[in-house]
Amino acid sequence: MPPPRDRRASRGQAAVELVALLPALALLVLVCWWIVAGAHTWSQAGGAARAGARAAEVGAPVADGARSVLPAATARRARITEEGDRVSVRLAMPRPLPFLPSITVSAEATVAP
Repeated sequence: MPPPRDRRASRGQAAVELVALLPALALLVLVCWWIVAGAHTWSQAGGAARAGARAAEVGAPVADGARSVLPAATARRARITEEGDRVSVRLAMPRPLPFLPSITVSAEATVAP
């Protein structure tokens, strides 16, 4: 039979392990949030590119068509270009922390003939 353990020696061990785990958990949440924000921004860029292509098909201004489906703050920062039969929309992803790099997401759509 093993000797009885001294309970005072292991006191507080769970708290120390939790404190050591919190930065890793915070980093995991930050990375997950950034991935979801990137997917959402990419989806917005794709929708705006398709709206710009539809506007070009009917002879309306491409930039106005693309910006019409974006939220106001995002529409102001969007870079919309039309090259031949392609409409391209570039959006900056939101940054969860100011010192993280800025990432730009782009999407294209083709104007139907």
